[in-house]
Amino acid sequence: MSAIELKNLDISYGDTKVVHGINLDIAEGESFALVGESGSGKSTILRAIAGLAPDWTGEIAVLGQARSHGVDRAVARQVQMVFQDPYGSLHPRKTIDATLSEPLSIHGLGNQGERVEAMLKAVGLDQRFRFRFPHQLSGGQRQRVAIARALMLEPKVLLLDEPTSALDVSVQAEILNLLKRLRREQGLTYLLVTHNLPVVSFLCDRLAVMRHGQIVEVADVAMLKQKRLGEAYSQELLAATEGSRPPSVPKIFETKD
Repeated sequence: MSAIELKNLDISYGDTKVVHGINLDIAEGESFALVGESGSGKSTILRAIAGLAPDWTGEIAVLGQARSHGVDRAVARQVQMVFQDPYGSLHPRKTIDATLSEPLSIHGLGNQGERVEAMLKAVGLDQRFRFRFPHQLSGGQRQRVAIARALMLEPKVLLLDEPTSALDVSVQAEILNLLKRLRREQGLTYLLVTHNLPVVSFLCDRLAVMRHGQIVEVADVAMLKQKRLGEAYSQELLAATEGSRPPSVPKIFETKD
């Protein structure tokens, strides 16, 4: 079954159309990346799927369920988003416990204490972090909390908007390894936006290259690793990111998981 299906998707901000005629079919359990230069429309697609960019036409379906415009509580139970900036995505005056409990309260789910404790453990945070505030955590710890918050409703799809770009390299590796493990353990589907092609090589199965709000190429990650992307613009991205070296995963990303 398709986890995410987009048909003839156009997205606008006011009178300006920024995404044009997107068609994608992402399988359940797949990890899929959107790559391209800044302003190509990658994050806008994630926001439309999440209900944060309501001015769109076409079709958006999550796990076979068509989503409406704006907030859709039924879709929210199935798809959640992890934002780029762990410093800005958490409420500074709420404890971690309050942050993780909030989606449970909104959707009327019980056993909140047990669920919070279990999710902190799942993302590798000790229980002593539960009643701390975001400013008392490091960047990597905050992003673990953001991932935990996204998983509190037990969604099947995570939208990942540059989830490691605000972190230093060693912490990036920790978060990427965490995401890889969670996908395996919980059977998650990922739609990832990133500029980092080695991250795509490490975490994803397929990728779409975007330019000026359109998809110019869809390819298996094997083609990326072999430096065999077909479109000229895709090759430009490879050259800009990797220089003369073939795309590879830095050793710091390697894991036994």
